[in-house]
Amino acid sequence: MKTIGLLGGMSWESTQTYYRLINEGVKSRLGGLHSAKLVLYSVDFAEIEALQHQGDWPATARILSGAALSLENAGADFLMIGTNTMHKVAPEIEEAINIPLLHIADATAKVLTQDNIQRVGLLGTRFTMEQAFYRERLEAAGIEVVTPDAPQRAEVHRVIYEELCQGEIQAPSREAYLAVINSLAEQGAQAVILGCTEIGLLIKQTDTPVPLYDTTAIHAAQAVNQALTRD
Repeated sequence: MKTIGLLGGMSWESTQTYYRLINEGVKSRLGGLHSAKLVLYSVDFAEIEALQHQGDWPATARILSGAALSLENAGADFLMIGTNTMHKVAPEIEEAINIPLLHIADATAKVLTQDNIQRVGLLGTRFTMEQAFYRERLEAAGIEVVTPDAPQRAEVHRVIYEELCQGEIQAPSREAYLAVINSLAEQGAQAVILGCTEIGLLIKQTDTPVPLYDTTAIHAAQAVNQALTRD
C-alpha cells in the first residue's frame, strides 16, 4: 500500500471528511483492521484565506509548496490537496516536489466522462467559479461548464467562508444552494459539481433530483485506488 500525503486544513471541517472517506475506502477494499497509510499536513487556514482575498496567490503557493515538500520528506508516495480552490497553485506545488499530485479536477472529470456528462454546473468559491484554473481542466476533457450568475456566486461564496468553513450548517443556506442547483439545471446542466470540499457538508444527493458530484468523495476514492494500485 502506498502512503498518501494529504495537504489539509483548508478547512479542517472538510479535511476530517477526507480522512474518514479514505480510511473507509481502504477498509472496504481490504477488510479487517486495514486502514490507510497517510501523512497529513494541516495548515492554518486563516493565513491562507487572508492571502486568497488579497489576491496574493504567490504567497499561498510558497506556503503550500513548503507543506507539500514536508509531506514528501515524511514518506508520502503521492500528494492530495484537500481543497478545490488551492488547486489554483497546483503547478507551483508540483514544481516543488518529486512525487505525483492527484489533481481534484482531473479526478472529477474522469468520473463525469465515465458517466457521459457533457454539460455540468459548477459550485465553489468565487475563485473556483470565476477563474480558469479549474474550469479549463474540465473543458480539456470535453466537458462544458456552467456557473451561477453573479448574485448567486456571491451567496455561494459567502456561505462557504462564513458558515461551512466554520462548521455551521444552516437550513436557509441549504435552500439557497438548492435554488442555485435548480437554476443550473434549467440552463441545461446534466449534473452539478460540488466544487468546494465543504459543500458536501450542506447538500446531499437526497436533497435534489439533480445529479450531484461531490469532489471530496471523488478525490478520496481516487486516492484509495492509487494507494492500492501497484506500479
